[in-house]
Amino acid sequence: METIVAPRARRPRPKVVTLTDAAAGRVREIMDRAEKPYAGLRVGVKNGGCAGSEYILEYAETAGPLDEVIEDKGVKILIEPKAVLFLIGTEVDYEVTRLASKFVFRNPNQTDACGCGESVTIKPAALEEN
Repeated sequence: METIVAPRARRPRPKVVTLTDAAAGRVREIMDRAEKPYAGLRVGVKNGGCAGSEYILEYAETAGPLDEVIEDKGVKILIEPKAVLFLIGTEVDYEVTRLASKFVFRNPNQTDACGCGESVTIKPAALEEN
């Protein structure tokens, strides 16, 4: 007798990164004024700075074969595979103050930041077990 196992329904995966309306608007504005068309906005994490890690935002000419590709508010976001666990649940905002305008990362995996705000400490997201 053969046992048939029905495939388990997959839970929807949360978006690794989301954008606020302000961030999405600013990214679209920047991309519209770029000197050439780009595949999207690359978001990542690299080693560096006094707290250990730095966020990366840059034009992406092409999507890598293993990139996580997310569409949010009309913006295509490409996330390098090694950064996914460090960015799960991150919201990117764009803030304008009297002295500066900048993209701000609100990352639930961030545990510390240096005084200048350019460098952060991030722990990988914990995987849920069923």
